[in-house]
Amino acid sequence: MKTKAKSFEMDLCEGSLWRKILFFSVPLMLSNVLQVVFNMSDVAVVGKFAGPIALGAVGSTSILVTLFTGILLGLSSGVNALTALYIGSKNEEDVKATVHTAAILCFAAGVLITLLGILFSRPILTAMHTKEELIEDALLYLRIYLLGMPALGVFNFGNAVLSAAGDTKRPLYYLTLAGVINVLMNLFFVIVCHMDVAGVAVASILAQYFSAVMILVLLLRTKECFGLQFRSLKISSSKLRRILRIGIPSAFQYAIFAIANLFVQTGVNSFDHVMVEGNSAASNADPLVYDMMAAFYTACSSFIAQNYGARKRDRIRKSYLICMLYSFLAGLILGVGLYFLRYPFLSLFTDESAVIDAGIKRLSVMALSYAVSAFMDNTIAASRGLGKTILPTVMVILGSCVFRILWIYTVFAYFGTIESLYLLYVFSWSITAVAQILYFIKVFRQADAP
Repeated sequence: MKTKAKSFEMDLCEGSLWRKILFFSVPLMLSNVLQVVFNMSDVAVVGKFAGPIALGAVGSTSILVTLFTGILLGLSSGVNALTALYIGSKNEEDVKATVHTAAILCFAAGVLITLLGILFSRPILTAMHTKEELIEDALLYLRIYLLGMPALGVFNFGNAVLSAAGDTKRPLYYLTLAGVINVLMNLFFVIVCHMDVAGVAVASILAQYFSAVMILVLLLRTKECFGLQFRSLKISSSKLRRILRIGIPSAFQYAIFAIANLFVQTGVNSFDHVMVEGNSAASNADPLVYDMMAAFYTACSSFIAQNYGARKRDRIRKSYLICMLYSFLAGLILGVGLYFLRYPFLSLFTDESAVIDAGIKRLSVMALSYAVSAFMDNTIAASRGLGKTILPTVMVILGSCVFRILWIYTVFAYFGTIESLYLLYVFSWSITAVAQILYFIKVFRQADAP
């Protein structure tokens, strides 16, 4: 007899790839957008009700928030790829060992990030040349927000496991509820309690713990092979090594992006506070676009891993190409759409015309740039589905970190304009994409059954 949970799952190894990838990805896109809403609502509420200084303070932490959450996302991508591989090969014992090992790993990683983040947040903000009038509020927001990292680790773990099984709907339901809680708590803490940046940070972590508890309860109740049992929580050394083999390079890749962007933020901080605040407002478009595109990257990794386990090479190739097209179109439509809606979008975060004008400078450059990132990120996800992450990570370091730093100290140093700073994104994505595609073609041709 099938369990109720079975109706939420999707067989990734059979049926129309065009249809299944789209149906798999749409709930993920909505889930990712709701996660973005956690931080965007923070910025919108403080910008509207606490003023431009609070807006700049919260915005100044966005890269660090991306760094810390990206590490957890990277680890969960290892969980997703390995779980999908074993589901595809119908090896239930390996699925169980992977899930229980991953639960411990992701929670422990969240705790570690909280401790290290709180300890080193001030030196990092200082090294970023955060404006003196912003740094204390930025520090307060970041330290409170970091208390939610264990919950984020648990949720990303659960989301990775369910996605590997083809279930992307229930995480969406939980995040919808959490998003509503986050927005309501933001308004309550800021408008009623006058807590400003502290209030929006507390609202965010309450929402994160709510979504983590919901997904944890689901995994504890399900009778499927990917379910959790407290008595079975133990680390399998062989599964830990395989998760880390994929997850650490993926986490490092997220960290590299964030570290490279620290240099970008430092470049932005060389302008006046109006430009910093405009950049903070406009940069809210980045996670909105990236995370919607990332739904197709998760689909790419999951579909490729399951079909790799099932030894279906033709579906691996088709999954890669279809996800590439979908993610490119998503980036193009969202980027151009945000440009045409630039005034109402930026008005969500600030009422000051000078800050809006500064934000438009970023949106003008990024509108056509987002779609280019699909060629790089989708190919990295495809390689991850085949269990290959080390060389793609090295390529990211060279193309999206070293290249960006060189750009800042050459092209940006020469022109000195904010537009010349923002152009580094599309150029770094382009050169990295070429290398990633050539590598994927090579490993796909050499790939044997696991």
